[in-house]
Amino acid sequence: MIKYDLEERTLRFALNVRQFVAKVPRTIASIEDCKQLVRSSGSVAANYIEANESLSPRDFLLRIKICKKEAKESILWLRLLAENLSASFVPKANELIKEATELMYILATIIQKQKAKEIRL
Repeated sequence: MIKYDLEERTLRFALNVRQFVAKVPRTIASIEDCKQLVRSSGSVAANYIEANESLSPRDFLLRIKICKKEAKESILWLRLLAENLSASFVPKANELIKEATELMYILATIIQKQKAKEIRL
């Protein structure tokens, strides 16, 4: 059985975004979009670490919700960049969008399970 480490996966996502951004041609729009993308992708990883160190179940849930929100925001910035970049950048942008989407689904499942757990308590 494969063990998935979500802390490592969110870190990898942020690192892959940074590698992608480093290759993006600089325009006024791409610079601003890249700044936002770097922030949101890093926030997914940072808030997941914070969730793992949460002080309460409520704090955990809040951090996971922020992770999900930031993953969704990362998708927006990636889509904006993909629309304005040459075709050679689109496959990598789509790969990152796919990863952000998968992270969103995983985080949504965690949120649902945490809420169900709270209801039982």
